[in-house]
Amino acid sequence: MAEEAKAPTEAMATVAEAAPVTAERPVRADLESRLPKPYLARALAAPDVNNPEGTEEGHEHGQKSVLQQHVSFFDLDGDGVVYPWETYGGMRALGFNVIVSFILAIAINVGLSYPSLPSWIPSPLFPIHIKNIHRDKHGSDSSTYDTEGRFMPVNFESIFSKNARTAPDKLTLGEIWRMTEGNRLQYDFFGWLASKGEWILLYLLAKDEEGFLPREAVRRCFDGSLFEFIAQQRREAHEKQQ
Repeated sequence: MAEEAKAPTEAMATVAEAAPVTAERPVRADLESRLPKPYLARALAAPDVNNPEGTEEGHEHGQKSVLQQHVSFFDLDGDGVVYPWETYGGMRALGFNVIVSFILAIAINVGLSYPSLPSWIPSPLFPIHIKNIHRDKHGSDSSTYDTEGRFMPVNFESIFSKNARTAPDKLTLGEIWRMTEGNRLQYDFFGWLASKGEWILLYLLAKDEEGFLPREAVRRCFDGSLFEFIAQQRREAHEKQQ
């Protein structure tokens, strides 16, 4: 009887004594009381325990997947294709200088163009087709996007439960580095580099005055609304100076 009574508890255990890493990187067991069906992949919204409906103000999903929304900020003419000069323009709108924006535009479009193309023939213009952006998902990431570009709330929450040690809803640069190290998959060299690059870029873009990357900035990066917010702030600041 004692063994029968203990079985359900062990079946729900999130820590294994023989695997210390499971204690070092804990997962939350209270999500269902804070967010409906946190394990359900969301196609249109990026919810968390603080925003169960996702981003509601100033952001339209346009029936695009969350991953497509993340990329659409850089589609400056709205034709569903992101060219290197559009990536450059988007980076400039976010506040990156000319040199950094140029390097990022080349790296991003060269790296992501071919898998997204509608045919096997490469394009010398290195366009990224937003319709097929799910093909550009790489390994060694947080798995917050699934393989179709939907948003996984349970995996987003694990970013912070596993890695936020200094503050529960913020990440330091050191914690980001350790997270990307922990997410590494064997021999996934492109994924290792891409993941570190993306997170360091986000940290530089959205860190607060104390040097933390806030949880809300991370969530809004996933649906692209962070980019829209920062660009709007910069436009308003520029208009005030004129």
